[in-house]
Amino acid sequence: LLLPGTILRGNTVVGENCEIGPNTMLTDCTVGDGAVINSSQCNESTIESGAHVGPFAYIRPNCHVGRNVKVGDFVELKNSTIGEGTKIAHLTYVGDADVGHRVNFGCGTVLVNYDGNRKYRTTIGDDCFIGCNTNLVSPVHVGDGAYTAAGSTITDDVPADALALARTKQTVKEGWAARRRALLGKKEK
Repeated sequence: LLLPGTILRGNTVVGENCEIGPNTMLTDCTVGDGAVINSSQCNESTIESGAHVGPFAYIRPNCHVGRNVKVGDFVELKNSTIGEGTKIAHLTYVGDADVGHRVNFGCGTVLVNYDGNRKYRTTIGDDCFIGCNTNLVSPVHVGDGAYTAAGSTITDDVPADALALARTKQTVKEGWAARRRALLGKKEK
């Protein structure tokens, strides 16, 4: 089913029983049977059977999205392989990565793959749980079954079945905001 506003460009091939669109552009892509791509752009990539992409996803060149993968709203992929059954639900960037099967990405995850000079690759094993707002600073390897805690910036490899927690303890400075407003001459609420 091709819905309104769908554009198929170049050597795009779409399998059977797919739903493409509305407002979707596929350029030089191969899409497997039963895939759904909603209001998204996909370029020079493969999207396997049963995958769900969008709305508002951006798949850049050289991606391989596995069977039954979820690439949700405001997710960007670049030069990455995403294993079967993985869920990247929303607001996430996965660039230069090899991601295993059945991985769950929390909202706001970023693979920090560029240092201003070179691009680096990240590997994430099977059955991992990447907590919300995690930064994975490439190159880094997350072993099978590992977890990252929400809000962590991961700079070292994470062993299989481990929990990586990389954030400082919360500090509360009582009265700080009131003192700041007084210093700036602003009225108290």
